[in-house]
Amino acid sequence: MTRMLNVAILGSGKIGIDLLCKIRKSKVLSCELVAGRNLKSEGLVFARKKGFNVSNKGIDAIINKKENIDLVFDATSAKDHLTHWEILKKTNINVIDMTPSKIGCPIIPTINLDDALVNKNINMVSCGGQSSIPLIHTVKKILGNRVQYIELVSSIASISAGPATRINIDEYVTNTASAIKEFSGNKANKVILILNPAEPPIYMQTTLSFLLKDNNINLSSLTKNLHTTINRVKEYITGYDLALDPKIIEKRLVIMIKVIGNGDYLPKFSGNLDIINAAAIKVAEHIAHNKI
Repeated sequence: MTRMLNVAILGSGKIGIDLLCKIRKSKVLSCELVAGRNLKSEGLVFARKKGFNVSNKGIDAIINKKENIDLVFDATSAKDHLTHWEILKKTNINVIDMTPSKIGCPIIPTINLDDALVNKNINMVSCGGQSSIPLIHTVKKILGNRVQYIELVSSIASISAGPATRINIDEYVTNTASAIKEFSGNKANKVILILNPAEPPIYMQTTLSFLLKDNNINLSSLTKNLHTTINRVKEYITGYDLALDPKIIEKRLVIMIKVIGNGDYLPKFSGNLDIINAAAIKVAEHIAHNKI
């Protein structure tokens, strides 16, 4: 029988509080603490009003309750996570790192979910990684070394990129590129993030471009396999889908993905935050279901 997994959230920004809203809906996760730095911040005020324990003591508050916490979501910054991990690795607490710190085991739920059961520090890569790598992995599995180069361009509403996201942009690019290489085996790749200030805000859109050795591929069969992968992602974020059918343009395979958020705490246009949070909840629930 699955028991409740007691979790804490470190960081009370947009990502942390959306995680809290998703945890509230979970049947196997229980939030014991939301730790930030400012009790008057929007996130900690929201969490307290919802009846959750809050603290402005950050990582120290987590350590003070370590006996009651099974897992921590670190929703701070890549730089801060390096410090937090040095402290948390001395405990029995599992960590899901929401930052692009690149020090934990990268997890893409549709590919290597069980790795979360044997690694204490789990890294969720990035929003672009979570939206693109499931399909990159599928393409590479089918086309193999016919893929010579992969380019990823994610466009998100600038209003959905909070201070931590902006601080982490360099780490976002390097961590996403590293994860693409790890999950696809493709060394030649490029990652671009566009913060779009348009009003009304745009939904997250990710465009994948694969440079191929030739364009003699069965596009219908490939598209069918892509839809199988998409349906697996939709199990945890329903607004994930193709924006257009895949196209072959000369020797390039182009795939466009649109991500609409669930609207748990954030607006639906913040699909970039929603997809990484939904993936993290999927990982945490998998750990809960397999915890003895």
